[in-house]
Amino acid sequence: MARMRIMRLTKDSRREALEALLGRSPSGYSEYEQTVREIIDDVRARGDLAVFDYEKKFDGCVLSNDTIRITPEEIEAAYKELDPEFVDVIRKSAANIRAYHEKQVTQSWITTGEDGIILGQKITPIEVSGCYVPGGRAVYPSSVLMNVIPAKVAGVERIIIATPPNSSGKAAAGTIVAADIAGADEMYKMGGAQAIAAMAYGTETIPRVDKITGPGNIFVALAKKACFGVTGIDSVAGPSEILVIADSTANPRYVAADLLSQAEHDPMASAILLTDDPDLALAVAREIDLFIKDLPRKEIICQSIDNYGYIFVGDTIDDLVDAANTIASEHLEIMTGNPFEVMTKIKNAGAIFLGSYSSEPLGDYFAGPNHILPTNGTARFFSPLGVDAFVKKSSIISYSRDALYQVHKDIELFAENEGLQAHANSIRVRFED
Repeated sequence: MARMRIMRLTKDSRREALEALLGRSPSGYSEYEQTVREIIDDVRARGDLAVFDYEKKFDGCVLSNDTIRITPEEIEAAYKELDPEFVDVIRKSAANIRAYHEKQVTQSWITTGEDGIILGQKITPIEVSGCYVPGGRAVYPSSVLMNVIPAKVAGVERIIIATPPNSSGKAAAGTIVAADIAGADEMYKMGGAQAIAAMAYGTETIPRVDKITGPGNIFVALAKKACFGVTGIDSVAGPSEILVIADSTANPRYVAADLLSQAEHDPMASAILLTDDPDLALAVAREIDLFIKDLPRKEIICQSIDNYGYIFVGDTIDDLVDAANTIASEHLEIMTGNPFEVMTKIKNAGAIFLGSYSSEPLGDYFAGPNHILPTNGTARFFSPLGVDAFVKKSSIISYSRDALYQVHKDIELFAENEGLQAHANSIRVRFED
């Protein structure tokens, strides 16, 4: 039976935890990079045939140009396979996600100044986006909604789904239904690094996309990393994380349940409690032991807790906040007497959950904000997936002759000081007369 380690929050203990967490980054798995590179190069060279070969090898599925795309008949069958109540919940969740992301939409703008100066910004959605959806034991319809709906709200013209099939050539019903409800235009049965390569470079059947989003295993993450630059990506995602800041007012049973909600994802998932109350630390550790006994994914949970589970006891809330900002967790829950006050001090977190009744799964499934979040400390500089990920911003610049005349010598001087005479000349020639 796993047991959460309880440690004093010091500079040394915080550094130890941070080093362990950052060691889980996909960037640290260089032994797989060559395999991924070979798959990508093969797909580039042989297109569909390479994809079919890898699907047979990795998923045990025989595919062809006629069967790789999910048909309307398969979509209809998927709806029949799911419980109607679950389909209704997917629709409700989709509505919440759509409403939240519609508030993120930004508009193009133009400003005009004296002497005929026009400046602005043009917002243009990308044309084709590709969403990767895991298959096998990790089937998450919620992730389909979180990837497709922001793209749809942004105005992306063509949204495609890639998801691995089972050995019978069938994709998960939940994935198909969620993609249909979210508004995906095309769905393809393919997984792993071969799916990322097919979307990044295009094949005879699979369109080349402008951006690839969505979670996946280490091979998917490394393939996305390798294809970045050829296509855009959301991030190179690492294992899931949760960090809870709690004081003596927190319910230890709630805290324990929330920590385990992420530990069950993956043996490499992390679950961390930061508290200023030693009694709460002990109570949470006891509750975790009680919960684990009855949870079906106890083996995964125990591995996660053994490797990346911590309870840190600090002296003050400010100490806890400082540690939280250093760790920059994917999910951050604040269960304190005044969570909103603590929240104002948080600088680095993917998603922040406030109060005892805002547990992390609320964000995973239903509230509306995106659950595709920065991991491995990247919340220091990355944001959740959103509408902005699917648009491009172009600057608009227009000067009249009079406006340029007023500043042309300044521009020429700047260019000349940088040693770029042709730059200066392109301004100077306009006033030769």
